Parts: sequence; structure tokens; C-alpha cells
Amino acid sequence: EAENQGKGGGGGVAATTTERLVVQNAELSIVVSDPKVKMRDISDMAKKMGGFVVSSNLYQSYAPNGEAVPEATLVIRVPAEKLDEALDTIKKDAVEVQTETRSGQDVTAEYVDLKSRLKTYEDALAQLEAIMKDKTTPEEVLNVFNQMTYYREQIELIKGQMKYYEEAAALSAVSVRLIAEKTVQPLEIGTWKPQGVARDAIQNLIEFWK
Repeated sequence: EAENQGKGGGGGVAATTTERLVVQNAELSIVVSDPKVKMRDISDMAKKMGGFVVSSNLYQSYAPNGEAVPEATLVIRVPAEKLDEALDTIKKDAVEVQTETRSGQDVTAEYVDLKSRLKTYEDALAQLEAIMKDKTTPEEVLNVFNQMTYYREQIELIKGQMKYYEEAAALSAVSVRLIAEKTVQPLEIGTWKPQGVARDAIQNLIEFWK
């Protein structure tokens, strides 16, 4: 019966039977002369490429001399086929690229499994709709109706998961941190130029007092 449907997964379906879905994302931390301007330029770039800005945040940081300077973070999505172009554009004119990380996840098998489960649940729902026509007592109608409700909910969940994979593979997420050039300029205390941990500790102390 239909209530026994939908218990199996799609593991037996070869992932090679569908177009491969690969989710590609990137994270960047770059030093720029003006984070506010660069954030605007990156946002405009994403829109021109057919993507969009997921989130953006402009906040205040401090240079070694205590001067307040802007810093920004933003997340954009761009068409996956334009990811390389987007990264090159983001890094263009950057004073320094501190970090750059790219990741790729092949979700083809997961997508194929969802597709298989979707068909199983849709077939089960169709069977229940046919069975409902022959039910006469309130108990029988309620039982079948509850099963139909369950399968409809599962179908919507699976469609949502499939849509997520499709969109994630089509549009790459790029997270960018924009650091003001003044923030990374050498810190000087008299004739002493602290480096490494000492410099970071002094910088944190300056920011704390600010």
C-alpha cells in the first residue's frame, strides 16, 4: 500500500545519470585604501554579473596611531561560471591579499537521492488520492487524509532542498573582509617598531581604550 512507500532512498541511482552539481564558494581578506568605496564597487560588480549582495556591514576600526578608520565585510553571490572573474576583480587594486580560500563540494549524489525520493513520494501520493475515492467511513477517510498530508509535507521539504542545491551550485558565495590600509601600517613608538604578537597586543589596547 501507499503507506509503505517512500521508505527507500535513491542510493541505487548512479550520480552520473544527472548533470553534476558542484557548490563553489570563496573567502577573501584584503587590504584596500578605502573599504567603503571598495564595498560599493564589489556590490556593483555582483549586480552587473547577474548576482546580488547577501549582506554587508561597515564598521569602525583603528589605525596603529589610534585614528578611526572604516572596515567592512560583505557576502555576495555571483554566477558560478563567473567566480574566477569576480575574484580577480575583487583583488584588483588591492594593497594586499591577506587570505584567499576556495572550496568546492560535489552535491550530485545528494541531489540524485532527493530526486529519487521525490518520485517515490509523488507516486505514493498519487496512489493515496486514488484510494481516497473508494473510502466511505469517516475513519477511513481521515486515515488516508493524514497519510496524504504527510507525503505532501515531505514533497515540499524535498523540493526545497533540491532548490537549495540548485541555487548554491548556480550562484557561488563570496565572503570578503575589507581592511583599511592604514590599519596595517607599521606601528611606531619612539624608535621602537613592535612586530607580531607585541604589535597586535598594543593595537588591541588602543582599540580597547577607544
